[in-house]
Amino acid sequence: MRMLMVALVTVLLAGCAGSVMDDARTKSPYKVLISDKPEKVVAQCVQFGWQDEAVFGVDAAAYLEPRKPGGTTVYTRSAESFVDVITEASGTTLNYYAQQDDFVAKRRLAALATCL
Repeated sequence: MRMLMVALVTVLLAGCAGSVMDDARTKSPYKVLISDKPEKVVAQCVQFGWQDEAVFGVDAAAYLEPRKPGGTTVYTRSAESFVDVITEASGTTLNYYAQQDDFVAKRRLAALATCL
């Protein structure tokens, strides 16, 4: 029973984050970056960087999720920040979205930039 509750909560949280991300994608990204590295390498690097508790404290969680149209999304709890990592002919494009233009968003962007 306990495992069922944990699974249900996880599905509900993923649904909420998904709708927040879909809404954000209707607007321009906070920042667009390009990399020569493969999509999976960049996405895993971003996830690792965003999980650094020394930088982000207790809220150092980051998750990977495949995108339906292709690519990978790396996101934080409640999708406060997320990045779509997409393979294109010119290289790997990173569309970074942040709900607020604050110190944490800028720190996440700086961590992301180290993965280029």
